[in-house]
Amino acid sequence: MEDAKLTLFEHLSELRTRLWRITIAVMVLGGVSLVWARELFNLLMRPVLDALPEESRSLVYTSGIEELNVLLKVGMYAGLFMAMPVALYQLWKFVAPGLLKDERKAIAPFVVFGTGFFLAGALFCYFAILPSMFNFLLTPGEAGPVRERIVKAKSVADDAARMLFAGDPSRGADLARAAVVALGSGGDGKIDPPPVLTKSHVELTDRSTRLGRLIDGTVAHELDFERRKAVTRSIGQHQEADALLANGAEYQAAAKLEESAESLAASFGGEGEAVKQVWQAHRHLAAADAKLGAEEWTRPMLSMKEQLSLVLMLELAFGAIFELPLVMALLAMLGLLKFRFVAKYQRHAIVLCVFVAAVITPTSDAVNLALMAVPMIVCFELGVVLVWIFEKRRKARDAAGDDKPDVSPAG
Repeated sequence: MEDAKLTLFEHLSELRTRLWRITIAVMVLGGVSLVWARELFNLLMRPVLDALPEESRSLVYTSGIEELNVLLKVGMYAGLFMAMPVALYQLWKFVAPGLLKDERKAIAPFVVFGTGFFLAGALFCYFAILPSMFNFLLTPGEAGPVRERIVKAKSVADDAARMLFAGDPSRGADLARAAVVALGSGGDGKIDPPPVLTKSHVELTDRSTRLGRLIDGTVAHELDFERRKAVTRSIGQHQEADALLANGAEYQAAAKLEESAESLAASFGGEGEAVKQVWQAHRHLAAADAKLGAEEWTRPMLSMKEQLSLVLMLELAFGAIFELPLVMALLAMLGLLKFRFVAKYQRHAIVLCVFVAAVITPTSDAVNLALMAVPMIVCFELGVVLVWIFEKRRKARDAAGDDKPDVSPAG
């Protein structure tokens, strides 16, 4: 009985030693990682920032030391990731006495594949899960499709104005029509052409700004006397429209903006139709921006600490999920996991994977649920195959009376 107690104590002492070695490795590598903590934090937050509107891509901190704590946390987790080969090596050395002699030689594949699986899970999370998840979480209602249309149409409409001022009005008109089609074609986020007269103060303010840019672009060129008169008239009408808008006379302001646009078109002579097409595209964009503002009636204010915790939790979760085949194989090599058991409860395990994925998934859409559940199921099935292979090998060796496990503590 004393020998059994002594053996148990020796194994617990060895476990403590190996855990200390892992802890030291994490602390040392984490300390080294602090040199690049800010760069690592920026990299980790890239999926979050890319999902935010371009004009508000920033994170906030709510206390004076939060930023420092975040960077320390980044360094610690970086050390944890970098110490994975050390942790796997120490784990293997701890369980090696329970393995057959030739199985103990597989330490290098165990460490290499274990590290590779962990990194594969983290990378899968970073490139496949996080972008779609944050796009879903940070894009309320129909704002996502609307924003995509606006980004595409704005680029085309701006090019249309440039071509107009560069002396190619026909090309500018074609681009303007393409921008209108991009906004109003069928599908999600469609923005119908706006009425010429509207009472939307926000939309009219945007219209006025856009028309002012078109006027400025025209004034920047040398004009003959007649064109200068038309542009001057357009400027005066634009100023009247702004005054009406400031006084709350939206309908009258909208009508005056149209008069200003007509005068601007007249300054181009026979090419005035192109100006009308470009103005129509920018009027449509103003309506689209107003719709986007109505859809995005909430604004995200994300803290550094909370977003980092969420990203790191998911990274570690997927790293652990991708280690499942290796863990199942190791348990099979130790004789603790039988193929008959995993085959019997295989369907239950698949249901459990879906349930766990549903709990972990921060969103409620089927796409993100599938992105989490499918890798878990694939890893489990791969583990089942490995259990079958290693159990078959162990049975063959036992039948042949080959080498037995060494029950003494590993050195």
